[in-house]
This record gives sequence, structure tokens and C-alpha cells, in this order.
Amino acid sequence: MRSLSIDTVGDHSSALSPVGSGSLHSSATSLVEGLRMAQDFTHQPVLLEEVTELFASVPAGVIVDATLGGAGHAAALLTARSDLAILGIDRDPIARAAAAQRLAGFEERVAIVDGSFASIARIVESGTTGEGSWPGTANGRPVVGILADLGVSSPQLDHAGRGFSFSQDGPLDMRMDTTRGVTAAAHLDAVDLDVLTALLRENGEGKYARRIAKAILAARPVTTTAQLVGIVDRAVPKGDRRRGHVAARVFQGLRIAVNDEMGELEELLAAAVSLVAPGGVIAVISYHSGEDARVKHTMRSWSDGTCTCPPGLPCVCDSVQLGTMVTRRAITATDHEVMVNPRARSARLRAFEVSA
Repeated sequence: MRSLSIDTVGDHSSALSPVGSGSLHSSATSLVEGLRMAQDFTHQPVLLEEVTELFASVPAGVIVDATLGGAGHAAALLTARSDLAILGIDRDPIARAAAAQRLAGFEERVAIVDGSFASIARIVESGTTGEGSWPGTANGRPVVGILADLGVSSPQLDHAGRGFSFSQDGPLDMRMDTTRGVTAAAHLDAVDLDVLTALLRENGEGKYARRIAKAILAARPVTTTAQLVGIVDRAVPKGDRRRGHVAARVFQGLRIAVNDEMGELEELLAAAVSLVAPGGVIAVISYHSGEDARVKHTMRSWSDGTCTCPPGLPCVCDSVQLGTMVTRRAITATDHEVMVNPRARSARLRAFEVSA
């Protein structure tokens, strides 16, 4: 049996990838712990049937799973179509290790790459030219789909040490890749009042955004999730609280900032349509209203051809329609799926088919 191809993008290799090139971390304890976490990485993918159906009629070729995670969507797509291959991208080393285990039975139809989805153009280019990873059975085949499931996965939320969850105490980290970048605690140490207030407002905090921001800055250093929850809890009057956890929007906004998720999404969308062959599909699942609005706006501009002519007049700006929106309205989870997997409640799936 051939091992899955696992490559890296950047200046380091993951010690948690069970196969592929790269030097091991000097700490055996870290490796064992990482592998144990990978084995426990069981993520229930949202809108699985809907995603599988969207890619049911694309031509044979490669689907780029830009947010591979635990590979639930990837496994379903590979099972449904024997003529498809997966190029999976993820910056979380534990997720990549779990995905490699999940997809071990598909051998040469899978390649897994360390990177963020903002690097999709570079990763695809290096794979097609033979300089990077590419599924072995897909040499010469085009990219016929891109799937991006945004946000944070259940295993990341459920592991207190990652710092994503407001329901468990742990270090205030929130990085998708804990080997790179600045932690949420360090971000709060450096941010100023106006920037933090704007971040909270963008994530729905409304009139209490500045009050929460002032409370956070006054309490610095903020180093644990429980500490941050306590600060928000004291800052927001109980009578004015909306449905859900009082700190939910603060944690969401901070996670998005730490991982530059909106910037990453912008880069993904800027590159996506030029990478996909005619008849291929681009599908994005978002969990935040700002992300969903950006996806909807971009896909509509692809569909409308970004015409700049005045309404009611013939088009003279040489606008070109790039394809068709498959989903005029976002696809959402059924009541049954939400009951089984409550985290699917906020999922919004939009898709676009590139012109043949």
C-alpha cells in the first residue's frame, strides 16, 4: 500500500504528520501527544450530503479541499466518485495527521499539504508542475472543484488546550497552527482600544463593544479563556444579553483576527475561479455573517460579470460572465442535522459553477 503524499508549504515540517518528509520534533512527548490528539480528532462534517451532491456532476479531476480538517467531506467525495482525487490543505498539524489516517485507504488519490487556504494558487501551481504534492493518479488532470469549510472544527473547540472554547478553561491561544503566528493573549496585549472595539462590533457586539473592549484592556494581561469569559460576563448587563453565551461573539471575533480569517478568505476567493476548469464547482461553507456576505457578493460578481455600465443600458464594458451561481440562496442544515450536530445551525453553503 502506498502512503499518502504529505507536503509542506513554508519553512518547517510538521512532527505530527505520520507519513511524508520532514524532521521530527525534538520532544518525543510532544509527538506522542500530537499523535494521540490526531487519533481523537473526530469531526462531524456539516452539510455532507449537500456537498457531495454539488460535486456529483463535475468532470473527472482534482478537488482541492482547502480546509481539510478531519477529512469528512474529502472521504465522502472520494467514496462517491472513483474518478476524483483530493488535494487537501490544512495549517493545523493535528488535523493533517488525522486526515492522513482517515484517508489511508485511498492511497494515490490523495495528497495532503501544510498551508493555509490563502496559499491555494501557489499550492496548486507547485503541484501541477511537479514541484509540490499532487495526487498520484491525477497527473495531467485539472482542478474541477474547490471546497472550503470555514471556521473552527469540533475537535479544535473541544480541546481546552487550543483556547478556542469559552466553555472550557485553557490558555488563550486560538491559533489554527500552534507553531506559527501570535496567540490571542499576545494579540490582546498589543491591540488598542479603537481596533478592538471595531473588531467586536464587526462580530455583532453592538452597543457594548467599547465597554467590553475597555474591560479587556484594563485587565491585561489576559492569558486564559476563563479569564476572558469572566471579563465579558462582568461587562455586559444580564438584562441586555441575547441568546447564546455572553462571550461567544468575543471569542469568534478574536479567533478571526488571530488567524486573519477574513484576509485569508479574500485571497482564496481572488484565486479560486481562475483555478477551476470549465464545468467545475466552487463551494464555500461559512459560519459568520461577514464571511457569508463576502462569499455571496463575490459569487454574484462572477455570475454577473462585474458589469459597471448604468442599469437599463446595453453593456459596453466588455464584462464577462464566469459561470452560474448554483445556489441563489444559501443552503442550510436541516432540522434533523441541527438536532444531531448543533454546530451545523449557523452553517451557510454557497456554490458557483464555472462556465463550460
